[in-house]
Amino acid sequence: MSFERSIGPSAEPAPTPGLVGTDVAGAGGVSAAMRLQILSTEHWSLLASRSLAWNESFSRAGMFLSTLSGAIVALALVAQASDFGEGFRLFGLVILPVVLLVGIGTVLRMGISNNHDALCVVGMNRIRAGYLELAPDLDRFFVMGTTDDERGVNLTMAMQARTSMLVHMLASTPLLVTVLNAILFGAIVALLVLQLGAGTTPALLLGTVGFVATLGAFMWYAGRDIARAMAEYHPKFPAPEPAEPADDA
Repeated sequence: MSFERSIGPSAEPAPTPGLVGTDVAGAGGVSAAMRLQILSTEHWSLLASRSLAWNESFSRAGMFLSTLSGAIVALALVAQASDFGEGFRLFGLVILPVVLLVGIGTVLRMGISNNHDALCVVGMNRIRAGYLELAPDLDRFFVMGTTDDERGVNLTMAMQARTSMLVHMLASTPLLVTVLNAILFGAIVALLVLQLGAGTTPALLLGTVGFVATLGAFMWYAGRDIARAMAEYHPKFPAPEPAEPADDA
């Protein structure tokens, strides 16, 4: 899931017990009204859990950006005082790794929140499938996915099929934080090379290598995590296969 929105999904009020009347008991002796109440309660619980995950992700991203902004301001002040000399390099080698550590923790936490968000979406899609089992004629009123396969999950997460996955990735906050982390690592490498006495050109080259390597490592880790999750997941309510056209006699 990408984090483009400014606020997380709001939680709906919890269903009040006893508002739904009794109905004919279905399988297992549980009435349709009781089934609806159970599904509604679980739906509300998933919405609340998803909202908390979104809020935490926004808080972590904001904390990282605030830390990065403060570090840049501090580096600017030290650069003016030391004329970009050894004091500036030493200060950068002290403060930038701290910011990078915060950034790495932010990306990892966002990945966990993404997995949690996808799990909540799967659960809510399954609940909608349960709603349709109770009232199949309400299918035309649902705008979110009612299947728990990849297509249904993407529909609920507003990931349109006609939009490239690359576009969704470029617009996501985790990728933004990842790029900033790679820039930080490249800057640390460049400052370290300068501090060891090398020239500007080697520092720029090695800093660029550090940036590319860090970005590639983060992308590889994220891709492996997504591939593993998709390989281990098996939908319970997939969309029916499209019927093949009948051959003309």
